[in-house]
Amino acid sequence: MSTSYLEANARERILQVLDAGSFSELLPPAQRIVSPHLAQLDAPVSFDDGVVIGEGLLKGARVMAAAQEGGFMGGAVGEVHGAKLVGLLKRAIAKQAQGVILLLETGGVRLHEANAGLIAVSEVMRAVLEARAANIPVIVLVGGSNGCFGGMGIVARCANLIIMSEEGRLAMSGPEVIETANGVEEFDSRDRALVWRTTGGKHRYLLGDCQRVVNDDSAAFRAAAIDALTQLRGSEVALSLQALEAEQQMLEQRIARFGEAQDPIEIWEQLGVPQAQHIPMLEADRFTEIADAHRISA
Repeated sequence: MSTSYLEANARERILQVLDAGSFSELLPPAQRIVSPHLAQLDAPVSFDDGVVIGEGLLKGARVMAAAQEGGFMGGAVGEVHGAKLVGLLKRAIAKQAQGVILLLETGGVRLHEANAGLIAVSEVMRAVLEARAANIPVIVLVGGSNGCFGGMGIVARCANLIIMSEEGRLAMSGPEVIETANGVEEFDSRDRALVWRTTGGKHRYLLGDCQRVVNDDSAAFRAAAIDALTQLRGSEVALSLQALEAEQQMLEQRIARFGEAQDPIEIWEQLGVPQAQHIPMLEADRFTEIADAHRISA
C-alpha cells in the first residue's frame, strides 16, 4: 500500500524515508527552541521552528537528515530554522556521516526575519558545499505541496542529487512572485497546469535540474534515496571547478536554445519528446523511460 509523500508532514516523511526505528531527533519540540523574532512580532511560533533534524540509518548507512514542515509558515527559513540545518551539516562532517538527506519544502525566506533568514540560507549553502568537500554526499528530496523556492531552491541545486515527484516544484522565484513583479502576462500564477509544467518535477528532469522523478509515494522516495546514496558512495562528491563550468555552459545553451519558448511544452517538443502534450499524465516510470532519450544531461 502506497503512502502519499505529499500529504505527510515533516516527521512522518523522515520516519518513512529512513530505516524503521532508526531516527533520533536533535533539538526536538520538547526543548522549545523557537525564533526570537516571531515572538517580538506577536507571530505564532513552532517549538521546532518548522524543521525536524536528526540522525538515523538509510538501509544501514549512517546519515543525517532534515525535513522542513510546510505546515508552519510554508516551511520558510528564519534564523533558528537555518541554524538547525547548518548545525546538522556540520555534525555530519564531525561524525563523518555516510550522507545527508534533506527533505525540503519551503517558500524561501520568512519576510518576518528577512535579513536573518537570508544570512541563514547563505550559511546553509556554504555548509552543504563544506559537507560535499568532506566527501559526504548531500541528497535532496522535493515532493511537498509548497515546493522548494527562493534561496532554498539554490541550496537544493548545491546538493549532489535531487529527487522529485511531479507534485514537487523547484525554482528560484515562485509563480506569485513572478506575477507580482512582471504582471500576469508574464506568468499567470492561477494557471495551475502551467505552474506545474514550468516548475514541476518532470520539467526539471527534462532540463537536467533534477536527477530522479518518482511517484508521490514515500516508499518510492526512500528507494530512490537509497539508490542515490549507493551511487554516490565512493565517488567524488565535492563540487569541482570543472563541474561548475559545465553547469554554466549548460545554462547558457538552454537560454540560447529555448529563450523564446512561451510554454514548457514547446521546450519538450524541441527536445524531441514524442507526444509532449501527454507528459503531465504519465506515471513516473513511463515518463523516465521516454524522457531519458531526450533530457538534457545535468
